[in-house]
Amino acid sequence: MEKILITGVAGFIGSHVASRFLAEGYAVVGVDDLSNGRIENIPAGLEFIQGDLAQKSTIVRLPRDCRRVLHLAGQSSGEISFDDPVADLEKNTVSTLNLIRYGIENQVERIVYASSMSVYGAVENAAISESHACGPLSCYGVGKHAAEAYLRVYQGKLPFVSLRMFNVYGPGQDLSNLRQGMVSIYLAQALATGRIEVKGSTDRFRDLIYIDDVVEAWFRAATFGAALGQTLNVATGIKTTVGTLLGKVCELVPGSSFFVRGETPGDQSGIFADVSALERSLGLTSFVSLDAGLKQFIDWARNSQAGTDGNQPT
Repeated sequence: MEKILITGVAGFIGSHVASRFLAEGYAVVGVDDLSNGRIENIPAGLEFIQGDLAQKSTIVRLPRDCRRVLHLAGQSSGEISFDDPVADLEKNTVSTLNLIRYGIENQVERIVYASSMSVYGAVENAAISESHACGPLSCYGVGKHAAEAYLRVYQGKLPFVSLRMFNVYGPGQDLSNLRQGMVSIYLAQALATGRIEVKGSTDRFRDLIYIDDVVEAWFRAATFGAALGQTLNVATGIKTTVGTLLGKVCELVPGSSFFVRGETPGDQSGIFADVSALERSLGLTSFVSLDAGLKQFIDWARNSQAGTDGNQPT
């Protein structure tokens, strides 16, 4: 079996991606420092290493025979990045530099990196392609953009794919974290109290993509030759306003309602993706609809044991 390394394996997206590769017959080594991820998320059947990838003491413990690296570890909230920008830089950029060195030293065939729509910053009301200028508004976005640049610097020695993920949602998302994940924050409050506090205008808009579609993008990015050297938006290309999202959540959770108060630091007022490069490189042309995805998410959430106190919404 080909051995691959997946970082952030105890997190929402990382655990789903690991499950897919295990199902496809890969030998998976997973790494996580468990600062955000949960041990119970880690799929059975993989080799797990607990450690902080910003520390060389973790890097030296990694196997030397992993042929691909899927780097999903890191701090994933723009709002939280303002709490400690240095810590954010370490988790999202220093960790990437360490993995680049690991990849070069061990002749890794490719590294796939979890970047973010946050690199774009404030943009016009139009589908945003990967060639759009970047002007991140948060420390998180700055770190992601820097990590992308490091990958390009070393691409002659370590082939890469950067995936700029938009708003991912779905079963397995942490409903107790009310500072990361727009859909999960709203859903958690609706289920817990029936009152959704919204920080920012309901006219804001996003591109919401279901977890299964994201997993498929990651699998193809790690295995398709056409993906090498590409920076790709991982999104649906569909613009959804916050007001529309809230309306759907309130419809699916009867008795819930929302109100607006305050703003989120470094928040983008609106963004949705041009996904033509995703289609061209990975062949992804259809996605789970928001209605279907929300229903599956809510069905899962109602049966889960995750709780929330309803504070600090997005």
